[in-house]
Amino acid sequence: MRFGKRATMKLTVLILLSALHLTECFQAPISPQSIASNQGSRVQVHSSSSSSFSSDTNLPPNDDISRRSVLAQGLALGAVLTGMPSMSNAAVGSLPEFQDSNAIVQGLTIRVADKSQQEAMISFLSDGFDFQVLRQRINGGIEEVWMGFGPEQTSIPDDFTIPVSSFARYGGHASICVLYDPTLTSALYRTGNDAPGTNIAYLQVGVPAYRISQMVKSGGKVLDAYGIVNVVSPSGLPMRGIVGISPDPIMFVAINCESVSKSKAFYEQLGFVEQEYPFARPNKGMGQFEPPQPPKSVYMAPSQNCMGVLLLPSRKKPVVNPVVESLNIVYTPSSGASPDDVIAPFSDPSGVSIAFQSAAAFEAEEKITR
Repeated sequence: MRFGKRATMKLTVLILLSALHLTECFQAPISPQSIASNQGSRVQVHSSSSSSFSSDTNLPPNDDISRRSVLAQGLALGAVLTGMPSMSNAAVGSLPEFQDSNAIVQGLTIRVADKSQQEAMISFLSDGFDFQVLRQRINGGIEEVWMGFGPEQTSIPDDFTIPVSSFARYGGHASICVLYDPTLTSALYRTGNDAPGTNIAYLQVGVPAYRISQMVKSGGKVLDAYGIVNVVSPSGLPMRGIVGISPDPIMFVAINCESVSKSKAFYEQLGFVEQEYPFARPNKGMGQFEPPQPPKSVYMAPSQNCMGVLLLPSRKKPVVNPVVESLNIVYTPSSGASPDDVIAPFSDPSGVSIAFQSAAAFEAEEKITR
């Protein structure tokens, strides 16, 4: 179906209003002086919390204008005003599951301050939740280890055969990057303590089984384990484990928000849309082994087939967890933009830093670091 005149007019007004309101979302503009070089094609920038604005985007479900095209237009306007990446309406990679979006959440990067903590975190993830080491590299003394449950590439792996191969051999999996920086002079987290910040409520994984004894052995602090397990990892990243089956066991990161509406508006400008809350068990939160979606929370993702964010209401202003380096987004740049262009990350209203990497740069990095 095509848009009628009224729907087309509504769409045009929404795009223009989004661009105008973006100036309210980012009170502290990104300047060249605020950009500091970081590893690879990522840099680190922090802006102040944004003020909220109203956004009511309800597009007709079946139309000739794809959601990617609409998002690309809105983001192009946002890029001019705020320094956001200018995204193409082309899909990320060639996986059929990502054809509905020009960006995906690829995972998290966390920092550790010493070698023993790095080793403990790797053991915690692999022995406690069955994570695998996907790839690694050492660059200038900084060690990075990516862990997850299957190939990260945004194309179908050459060795994947339908119906012989399991989904664990398919592409598009998210990952946790454990970054060990020996230049850090002080510990970001001391094993056995509570999480050193509150803006990250937890990273949720849905796995066939987990081993609490191995979590404890690796230095994890188990908070509770009735039906599900809530644990602070040896690096200081809070995690929640659900016994169940999820297409990608790394399901989402839950973020505590002083204002859910403000955070929702922020992620909408990055191309995220509200999605159906994901479950790892068939009873969908109706039993003791998986809770329902938290009240007044909002689940968002740029694609229904990638990792997302769960925005949780918080009565207190969240404190930044220093071990969480960034939430990583892989995107398709607009035509004419170089895939090696450095996009300045910025923080969401809860202080979670967002890092951007073009799909081409990600694919090249992923291939050489396997």
